Amino acid sequence: MALFKQAVDDRDAAGRSSRRLSRVAFGTGWTRTGPLELLEESVRLHEPVLPVTGPERPLDRLGEGDGVPALEELRLHQGTVWRWNRAIYDPADGGHLRIEMRALPAGPTVTDMLANAAFLLGLTLALAPEAATFTRRFAFQQAHHNFYRAAQFGLGAELAWPLGPGGRPRALPVPELVRQLLPLARQGLEDAGVVAEEAGQLLSVIEARAASGQTGAAWQRQALASLERDLGRRDALAAMLERYLHHQRAGDPVHTWPVP
Repeated sequence: MALFKQAVDDRDAAGRSSRRLSRVAFGTGWTRTGPLELLEESVRLHEPVLPVTGPERPLDRLGEGDGVPALEELRLHQGTVWRWNRAIYDPADGGHLRIEMRALPAGPTVTDMLANAAFLLGLTLALAPEAATFTRRFAFQQAHHNFYRAAQFGLGAELAWPLGPGGRPRALPVPELVRQLLPLARQGLEDAGVVAEEAGQLLSVIEARAASGQTGAAWQRQALASLERDLGRRDALAAMLERYLHHQRAGDPVHTWPVP
């Protein structure tokens, strides 16, 4: 995350010292009125990198009843502004809005990725109806702090979360927080039509990973440290990668991988 933020940061020294928002950022606050405020914010805060305009006149197209406008300039601009949860407008299939959830961790196996998505989407679906109440109890700055602590410490982090009806946010170790949120995620999935057995199988991967403390990154570090004692750094890196690819192809979730 830090590398990506630094690589595409177009602010000069004055912009950084004045804390002008970077093109790569967690965000600035909870969305209150809808996706339009997110699109307006990206246009207001960031100059176009590629000032290219198309021939379309969006209002004319709407007036003619010829489908939704492509909004090519806006979509191009949105492609140069990166929020970890980003609103995307797309004219395909009659037009739609979607949320690009960039915070989803990748892999290492398909099973792990499905479990990650099930946990995130289940919680999102379960919390969405109470969003107005939830965001009054939980400051955006606390979410921002959680995001970076989770990235830095993984399952060893302590994250703030408002638990229970009317509860105030309090810090909990990630494994305990995950354990308490799993029933909510499962309810969100089942209410959306996911078969209970499938939801349970996927969320059990999250539960076991949190209990074991073994993520893909944790396994890599432990495996490398073990192999390096006998092989040296260079050969240990190659041996670790070979084992990583073997386990990835086998498809078993990462919390079950043995450390050599």
